[in-house]
Amino acid sequence: MRSWLTLAVIAPLLAALPLVGNNYALRLATTVFMYSVMAQSWNFIGGLAGYPSFATAAFFGLGAYASAILQNHGVPMVPAWACAGVAALLFAAFLGGAILHLRGHYFAIASLIVAEMLREIVNTLPDFTGGGKGMNLPLLKLSVTAQAQFFFYAMLALAVLTVATAIVLQRSKLGFGLRCIQQNESAADIIGINSYAYKTAGFCLSAVFVGVAGAIYASWVNYIDPPDVFDVLISVKPMVMVLLGGLGTIFGPPLGAVVLLLLEEVVWRNFLTMHVAALGVIIVVLVLFLPHGLLALIRERFPTKAMAN
Repeated sequence: MRSWLTLAVIAPLLAALPLVGNNYALRLATTVFMYSVMAQSWNFIGGLAGYPSFATAAFFGLGAYASAILQNHGVPMVPAWACAGVAALLFAAFLGGAILHLRGHYFAIASLIVAEMLREIVNTLPDFTGGGKGMNLPLLKLSVTAQAQFFFYAMLALAVLTVATAIVLQRSKLGFGLRCIQQNESAADIIGINSYAYKTAGFCLSAVFVGVAGAIYASWVNYIDPPDVFDVLISVKPMVMVLLGGLGTIFGPPLGAVVLLLLEEVVWRNFLTMHVAALGVIIVVLVLFLPHGLLALIRERFPTKAMAN
């Protein structure tokens, strides 16, 4: 109940941001919401089930390209976004059947190469995907401010939906089964949990929202290419955000998304020529000194005011 109340309070406050923020603030907020979707989605399989997936970039890029291709063939934008989510879901179900029997670093390596595989496929189909030149998307007939607000609300709605799904999942039979798999998969099988089915469901959940996020991102920037949407950092950042916020929690991933974006902004401004190295050092230090995430620290300091989960 407290989780729903927290979401009900935070969502309207965030929705009011366009009333007081400029386009730069809206861009940052939209990016935070996108990061939150990716982190929360990774948490479904990595935080709850304990399977370290690196397939986020594959789902993100697949959603971006599915939506771009559909829009360039006359499908309206919002239905194209929905189709992108379905495409990511179906691909995750297929991929899960191929790699979810693996565990630990074997699963991590297998999931890591999926994005590279899709990137090569996109590059070899220039007539269909634009190849290495990328793809342009139809422009919206809106002002710059109106577009910023539109994509702000679209990504906010997706982020809220993802968090709501996390709340439901944490209290569901599926969530219980995923946590059992994380603790001891063999024991979970013994007590009657269908580990393969539960893992597949968690893996699909980790894909569908990311696929939609990739579709919204493609429409937001109006142009995509393989190095952008299949970037390995898209797979790494969600893991870092979850570790920063709190592994297996509800509001830890969104908190980690905010922290990571703030770190990126600070590092970009002050360490322009070596921002990747500086950001990496900062993240490693935070993870080492906050092994249970920022949410655990908040609970320790403010036990009566901490958010549920």
